[in-house]
Amino acid sequence: MRKARAFTLVELLVVIAIIALLMSILMPALARVRNQAKNVLCQSNLRQWGNCFAMYCDDFDGKLMRGWNDGSALFPPTHTDYWMEALRPYYGNAHDLRCCPSATKTQTNPDGSLGPGYGDGTFGAWGVFASPDICGEPSSWWDVVTACDYGSFGMNAWLCDPPRDAPRFESHDVARNNWRTCTIRGAAKVPLMGDEGWIDCWPDSKDFVPEYSGEPWGQYSDNSHMVRICLNRHNGYVNWVFMDYSVRPVGLKELWILNWHRNIDFDLKPTNEEFDSAGDGWMRPFKDYW
Repeated sequence: MRKARAFTLVELLVVIAIIALLMSILMPALARVRNQAKNVLCQSNLRQWGNCFAMYCDDFDGKLMRGWNDGSALFPPTHTDYWMEALRPYYGNAHDLRCCPSATKTQTNPDGSLGPGYGDGTFGAWGVFASPDICGEPSSWWDVVTACDYGSFGMNAWLCDPPRDAPRFESHDVARNNWRTCTIRGAAKVPLMGDEGWIDCWPDSKDFVPEYSGEPWGQYSDNSHMVRICLNRHNGYVNWVFMDYSVRPVGLKELWILNWHRNIDFDLKPTNEEFDSAGDGWMRPFKDYW
């Protein structure tokens, strides 16, 4: 009877080496496919948000929610002024819809409050604001938001409709600069919602360039809201839905030439040298737009 031939140690090592070689070739390709799938889902979520905003505008005579502001003596802000709560009748309680699939890990302390840096990290999500036993109620940490909400999209706060007597918020002249209405000329250049490290932002062309992607923005809240949105989530791009409800990737340097508010001055935008020299030059490889 012929004895069955077994693999030799050398043959096994050769097979293992071939498998390892194939894996080293395939893994980067699989990672690219996975990232592309997340990017497609990210844009799909934003299309749904465009639909939610469109329905809200139809129901509220073309006006958007009040958003964050320092308020007035008669109309202080409440948690229903934010898009997360104002749009809830249109999206239910689909927490994942508020997230880009590339950024889903919330950055909170054990009590639900935000951790150091206020949204630190390119792939981090904001939230959840409070412990789960009071989900759906105004947060005990900050009562203008809703407990257990989380996400990694944020709204362009220059679109909101705050009280006409609302004072300047930090350096943001909301009474003069906010669009307030859903009907805007050149709507395809006015960002509505997209990839962000916080729930809202007041970007301006004069904002400085972050030192690196995901830089904590808390200390810069008064002078650069671009820090909240200039995040390298999609290989040099972020995804945004615009006021014409179209969705597209936006180049990181392109963020400085979008119509964030009514009186934006593009002459104040950073120079190419300022982009290229920020931090260790992390923005140098990205596409230029002027």
